[in-house]
This record gives sequence, C-alpha cells and structure tokens, in this order.
Amino acid sequence: MRGGSTMSGKTQKWLDRVERWGNALPDPVFIFLGLIALLVAVSAAAASWGWSAVNPVNGEILVTKSLLSAENIGKLLTAMPDTMASFPPLGLILVVMLGAAVAERSGLFTALMTRAMRGVPSRFLSPAIFLIGLLSHQAADAAYVVLIPLSAIIFAAAGRHPLAGIAIAYAGISGAFAANLVPGQFDVLMLGITKTATALLVPDHMLNPLGNWYFTAALGLLLVPITWFVNDRIVEPRLGVWRDPPPEGEIDDHADPVLQRRGLRRAGFAAFAVIALFAALLFWPGYTPLVDAGALGPARFEPFYASLVAGFMLLFLVSGWAYGAAVGTVTSHRDVVKMMTEGLATMTPFLVIAFFAAHFIAMFAWSNLGPVLAINGADWLRAQHLATPVMLILLLLMSSIFDLVIGSASAKWSAMAPIVVPMLMLLGVSPEMTTAAYRMGDSIFNIVTPVASNFVLVLVLAQRWRRDFGVGSLIALMLPFSMAIGLTGLCLVGFWTGLELPVGPGAPATYMMPAR
Repeated sequence: MRGGSTMSGKTQKWLDRVERWGNALPDPVFIFLGLIALLVAVSAAAASWGWSAVNPVNGEILVTKSLLSAENIGKLLTAMPDTMASFPPLGLILVVMLGAAVAERSGLFTALMTRAMRGVPSRFLSPAIFLIGLLSHQAADAAYVVLIPLSAIIFAAAGRHPLAGIAIAYAGISGAFAANLVPGQFDVLMLGITKTATALLVPDHMLNPLGNWYFTAALGLLLVPITWFVNDRIVEPRLGVWRDPPPEGEIDDHADPVLQRRGLRRAGFAAFAVIALFAALLFWPGYTPLVDAGALGPARFEPFYASLVAGFMLLFLVSGWAYGAAVGTVTSHRDVVKMMTEGLATMTPFLVIAFFAAHFIAMFAWSNLGPVLAINGADWLRAQHLATPVMLILLLLMSSIFDLVIGSASAKWSAMAPIVVPMLMLLGVSPEMTTAAYRMGDSIFNIVTPVASNFVLVLVLAQRWRRDFGVGSLIALMLPFSMAIGLTGLCLVGFWTGLELPVGPGAPATYMMPAR
C-alpha cells in the first residue's frame, strides 16, 4: 500500500499546526501539575454547589468532595508513597522491563527482528504489526513496553521511519482497544459489569463473556486495511525519509551467523520451557493455580490472563539469557543483572512523570467527580428519548469525551452501566450491543490524550529515536489514526444496529423485555 502520500497540503499544514501547538505545551510533568490545580478548583466548586448523583445500584447518594478538605489534604500527604506505588502501569512496566532488558541487550530481539525481516516484505509491516497489536490485548499493558519499541526497530531495520513503527503499534494496542480478535480478560471484566446492570431489570438474564466477540472481531478486521492506509499514506510520508543512524544500543546485529543460529535455537528451547511450565500450571491434573475452578466459561482463565505479565518477564529473561550465553553477550549472571539495571535506567523519565500522573488519577477518584459526571451524563442521555441508533452513537461520543479525563474503562462503565444498560434494554437494545458501543467510544482518544497513563511511556520511547519529539509531535502523529478509528467505529455501530446483527454468540443486537 506504500507508494506515496495521499495527504493534501491543507492536511499537512493542519497537522504541522497541531504539532507546533502541542510542542509549545509545557513538559508533561507541568501539564499534570496544571491539571491537578484545575481539578482542585473544580472539586472545591462542585462540593460547594452540592453536586451529587444517586448510585442506581444501591441508592447511595454520591457527593463530590473538595480536594481542599482536611480529609483529602491529609490523604495526599500521608499516602503519597502508596499513591505512587499503586499507579496501575508502574509495576507492570517495571516487571516486564526486567526481562525485556535482558532480551534486548543480549541481542535476541534484534536477531529475531532481523530474521523476521528476511521473509516479510517491507510494505506488509504495518498490517502485520497492527494485527500483533490487536492480539496483544490479551497481555494487558505489557505490549506497550514490548511491541512498541520492537516495532521501531523493525521499521528502522527495513529502512523505514521508526516513528511510523511506533505509531502503527500504538494504534493497534491502544487506539483499537475496542477490537478484539480473541476474547479475553477485558471481555470478562466489561460484560461482568454489564451483567450486574442487567440484573436491575431482569435478575435472571443470561450474559456470557463472548457477548461482544462478533462485533469486536469485525471491527478488528475492518481496521487492518484502514490503519494500513493511514500509516503508509498519511503518517509515514509526513515523517520523511529515515536517514539518521539508530540510537546507540538500539540495533547492534554483528553476531557471528553460526553463533546467532545456535543462540536462537537455545533461546527457542528456553522459551518452550517457559511456555510448557505455564501450560502445566493450566492443565496439570489436580494442580491448576492458573484456573479459577469456581468460574464458568472463559472466566475460568482469568488467573492465567493475570499471570501473563509474569509470563512475559520470565519468557524474555530466560530466552535472552540463553541467547546471550550462546553468542557471548552474557558471560555470567553479573551481565544479566547489569542488563536489568540498564533497562530500568531507561525508564527514569517515565518514573518522574508517573509520580504526578498517579496523583492526578488518585485525586480524581478522591473527589468523586468521576462517577458523578458519568451518572449525570448518562441520566441526561436517558431523558432525550431519541431513536436507538442515535442513542448508541451519543453513548459512544459521551464515552469518548469521558475518556479524555477518566482513564479507567471499567471505572467509567461501573458508573454508567447501571443507568444506560437498563435504559436501552427498555428501548429494545441488548446489553451486549450497549457494551460494544461504550467500548468503541472509550478507545477513540486513548492515543491522543496526554493524561492517558501510557501516553508518556510512548512519548519516552519515541524520544529515543528523535530527541526533540514532544507532546504535540505525538498527538499529531496519532491524530489521523484516532480520527479514522473513531469514524470507522461510529459507522459500524450504526450499521450493526440498523441491520440488527448478533453482537456475539447468543447475543442479538436487539432485546425484548420478558413478559411479567
């Protein structure tokens, strides 16, 4: 699909203005400080006005709380270490990086990518990486610290711009988060929340974790050619030709071919051993710590999904060590420890920003603004009495707007589902279709909002290839993907509802209330 840019001059100038505007923003640390100051002011005003909402599940009145109250000031100062430590991406990133650093610095990643490049034409890199990004949804956030830097290496090795590799990987992992070719832990989580909401009207309504599969799989397949076009014909031409040498340590593939083949074989055996270990923990008769025996269907494997972070760390650590021992980059256990240390050192900028990001997210939760915003917004939607497709599209748009300020998809859905799910059931929309529309809206702005927890990590990874790459640069890089994914999802929701297609196995798009 490569072969030239289809971007008009006006689009080029518009994206250039977005980049200039974004790069004029302060450092992300001070962006979060500004957001915290604004949040404090809004919370104080909302508390003085008595802004509240009624929890539809238990009837509890949720009242906004001022962040200047004695309780919240005390929590801010006394819980600061816990607030930092409980930042969701922090532990995951550090754990995975321990193993990924060994695999990267031993030369394993570079060897694998170089060999993979021999068989994959350069023009097919974008769709291949995007598909891997879709499949990586099963690995929670681990793909951010694994697939994104690897994609940059792959593109650079192919003579293409590494930032385009970062862009297509980020689009697949985060921008297309509503798409899911293989149902997994997020489906279990979201539809579990939906089931609780349906029980408000129909306590015995059956709902399974595969209820969104047809929709999410169709969305994923549809986005492959669309994001391929966006990356190769709009994003990469704007970046220009990559001529600069790669950053030191990114690509260093000078291993002897014989040693490299031996190293890859040993790494393969080591990887197989780790996979076999996890398979045994899943299927060994009478000993299955990664299976929830009390759950039904795909929910049985939730412990396995949660273990994937540890699995990736062990996989990269063991296989990287085996490869390095064969090619000579690892001569003792001290080299492995040094590689881990160096890998974590590259995360220092992220750790600084994570401190302020963690406090912004925590303070938002302390203020109660999140659930009050979501419930009142959903209440307004219910009062409009609009046609079903319009209702779903408005739900999608409302979800996308909330995504700019509330990062957690499950937190927003926990607050919104008890209102919108029963409301749309009464209007003839199935709980599964409502969930699919919400998920679509929740993913649109993931890749362009600086308050997203992993936005800063992607920015740091991009700066390894272009030091002057700023917040505005990343927004401008990802904005075409965000627009394309959003328009595609909006059209697909309308199309799906209009044709009343099933959303998943045993999950129609329409719903009829049972006779009472």
